[in-house]
Parts: sequence; structure tokens; C-alpha cells
Amino acid sequence: MEFDKELDARGLNCPLPILRCKKGLAEITAGQVLKVLATDPGSVKDFQAFCKQTGHEMLSMQENEAVPKKEFIFHIRKRVA
Repeated sequence: MEFDKELDARGLNCPLPILRCKKGLAEITAGQVLKVLATDPGSVKDFQAFCKQTGHEMLSMQENEAVPKKEFIFHIRKRVA
């Protein structure tokens, strides 16, 4: 999937991945896509709730188990004001 900005939140625990995501979204324009890499298992529910509350669109959520530590990949489209 194409994206406009990538954010590496691997190794960070709640609430840091969400806080970094919030900052990353602030740095792109409406309609652009932010790719987030995370290893915190709680980030799956956290990002779903974050998108629901803020109006951003979760385009995809994937799990990558081919790396030493399970990794989650999110594609989030910044809401259009």
C-alpha cells in the first residue's frame, strides 16, 4: 500500500505509539496516509479506538510474524477536515 510518511514506533509501549502517531498525522495534510510500525500487542486495539475517536481512517492493519518480534503495520489516512 502506498503511503506518504512512515513512523517507526517499534519497541515503544502504550501510550507512546499513539502519541507518536498523533504527531505524525499533524505533519501530513488531510487525505494523506501514515504508515505506522509497532510491536506493542495493545497497539491493535489502541489504534482502532484512536481512529474511531478522531475520525481518521484505518485503511489496513497487518501482522508481520516473519521478524524476531511480532510487528504490526498500520496504514492510517488523515481525516479531511
